[in-house]
Amino acid sequence: MSVPHNTQIKSDSDEIDLGKLFGILLDSRWSIIAITFVFAILGTAYALLATPIYKADALLQVEQKSSGMPALGEMGELFASESSATTEVEIIKSRMILGQTVDKLNLTTTAMPNYLPVIGKGLARIQGTQNSIAVSRFEIPSYIDAPVFTLTVTDGEKGSFELSDNNERTVLNGNVGELVQQGDFSLFVTDLSAESGDSFTLAKRSRLDAIQSLQQNLSVSERGKQTGILQLSLEGENRANIEKILNDISQNYFLQNVARNSAEAENSLQFLRTHLPDIKTELTRSEDQLNRFRQDNESIDLGLEAKSTLDVMVTIEAQLNELTFKESEISQRFTKEHPAYLSLLDKRQTLLGERERLNRQIQKLPKTQREVLRLTRDVEVNQQIYVQLLNKVQELNIVKASTVGNVRILDAAQSYTNAVKPKKPLIVVLATLFGGMLSVAIAFLRAAFHRGVENPDEIEAIGLPVYASVPMSDWQIELEKKHKGKKQLTVNDTLLAVSNPADLSIEALRSLRTSLHFAMMEAKNNILMISGPSPGIGKSFVSANMAAVVAKSGSKVLVIDADMRKGRMEKQMAVNPKPGLSDYLSGQTSIESLIKQPGVEGMDFIGRGDVPPNPSELLMHPRFKALMDWASENYDIVIIDTPPILAVTDPAIVGAHAGTTLLVGRFGQNAVKEIEVTKQRFEQSGIEVKGFILNAVVRKASSYYGGNYGYYNYSYSSQD
Repeated sequence: MSVPHNTQIKSDSDEIDLGKLFGILLDSRWSIIAITFVFAILGTAYALLATPIYKADALLQVEQKSSGMPALGEMGELFASESSATTEVEIIKSRMILGQTVDKLNLTTTAMPNYLPVIGKGLARIQGTQNSIAVSRFEIPSYIDAPVFTLTVTDGEKGSFELSDNNERTVLNGNVGELVQQGDFSLFVTDLSAESGDSFTLAKRSRLDAIQSLQQNLSVSERGKQTGILQLSLEGENRANIEKILNDISQNYFLQNVARNSAEAENSLQFLRTHLPDIKTELTRSEDQLNRFRQDNESIDLGLEAKSTLDVMVTIEAQLNELTFKESEISQRFTKEHPAYLSLLDKRQTLLGERERLNRQIQKLPKTQREVLRLTRDVEVNQQIYVQLLNKVQELNIVKASTVGNVRILDAAQSYTNAVKPKKPLIVVLATLFGGMLSVAIAFLRAAFHRGVENPDEIEAIGLPVYASVPMSDWQIELEKKHKGKKQLTVNDTLLAVSNPADLSIEALRSLRTSLHFAMMEAKNNILMISGPSPGIGKSFVSANMAAVVAKSGSKVLVIDADMRKGRMEKQMAVNPKPGLSDYLSGQTSIESLIKQPGVEGMDFIGRGDVPPNPSELLMHPRFKALMDWASENYDIVIIDTPPILAVTDPAIVGAHAGTTLLVGRFGQNAVKEIEVTKQRFEQSGIEVKGFILNAVVRKASSYYGGNYGYYNYSYSSQD
């Protein structure tokens, strides 16, 4: 079973032709090299001009919290707790810590020197002419919406400057090292290094914006897992500035940590000091009651049994009071289900039971002794509570005084010698690679969207035989450049077939001459019309040079420029176009006056003449048929160059008188569909297109590696 032709084409097109892709890269090699080189230069320029960014880091250690006085035992453990590294990182990056640095170093003020856009800053750094400024204080009114000002140096030697707003109004004038105040404005410039006329941009941002900017640039991480070692790093253009900022952040964090630890003891001291006056008042009241009772009862002393019971009761009350303190401490650390908490509650219940037993025993004593015992117990219990509180106060004072915090600054901030950004070698390599990839992508995209014919097989696939492939002539290009603008020219200066007969393009036209000899044998006359789908494809070049080639073979040839709109063939023939075809068709002259001799033996030429308003109507006049009949009888071959068929209808009119019609298309410019529409347009007018000429063929690697055939140079070489 045979495979349809179109199916075969489709299956072939689905395959990736590596050879053709390689050929496309070879064809675009110079553009690839140029684009890659440009990107490499741009990458190098950026690496050299980009502002270097330095990095500074500091090292902190966060230890497990302790009271600073191990001898205090449980009292010290009350203030011992452990904080994770994540928590400490967030504390460091909090507004509480960074806000102090922003305030101290005046980071709400930004001052930058003004340079040329893009490259000015880098050039100043390379040349060593960088300007610098240090502003320790800059205050502006709160009602200003755009807090951006320009500071211009008026005298570089004296350090004088002028500050102006966005409307170029002067706000204040001052000198370096002096506080300048004008209304609600105040400015203190501590250092200034610039020439007279140089300017700086001063801007004021909110405190929150400055803190957020610092938060984004500050990096805090734990070195190792569960080590408690925190590394702080900051990047910036000024090495001394980033060191100063990091050191201040570290110090602020350290001080707040100490203050936080001592604050815990301070809170407990405040609590105890609040209760001490009440306990002292209660103690005084109980002592007064005991004294009055003794005076009223003439100083009754307790018996031995009562005194023993009193001692036990005081001890129990002291223990119960101690348990109350412990419960207050434990409740902050454990729940009631914790074993330590349950043990404390059990102990309390035991002591309460013992106290209840003693109270029942006291009830058996005489009333007077019982009252003395009660009053004495109140006095001694209050005394013991008061003494305990005083002891706690002293212990907490010692804790507060001995607090050292659990943060230690291991390494102060220090910046690296080499800049961390930009990485110059990497930037150059990446820019070069990107340029190479971009240029290759452009080459492939250009090839993918390129619709021009490059393979004669594509034309023959639409049923149009290719009679010749005319190579691009470098000689012809040089001729046009060399004689452009000159008025006095001969055919030797303009016609390639005369100036360089051995050119490959002329050899291709000789091959076409042979093919035409057989193609025109069955034609109704010896008139050959040459047309094409679009302008600028080389129809006139093919017509003129093929006429010269045919004339050199001994035939008598007449070339007619039938493009009465934009025809320029007289330049190649180096003759005057007037009178011409339009003059004859309008009845202004005779046929004999039209004939011009370009200088090639056996070849005559008829130019277009004056540009008429109605070229198509003139071609339909009977005079044109009379001209064709006359030319066919007096010449061996008549070649008519016509305008593009897709632009005007003139070729269809001329084609009715021609025995043979050929189309010309330009290599890489005319699409297959365009050529097919051109062929259909002629066929609709009843004109058969005999063949196709592919002009300006360029030998491309994509065609060679893609399996297409090209042309070969087989010209004579001179012998020395």
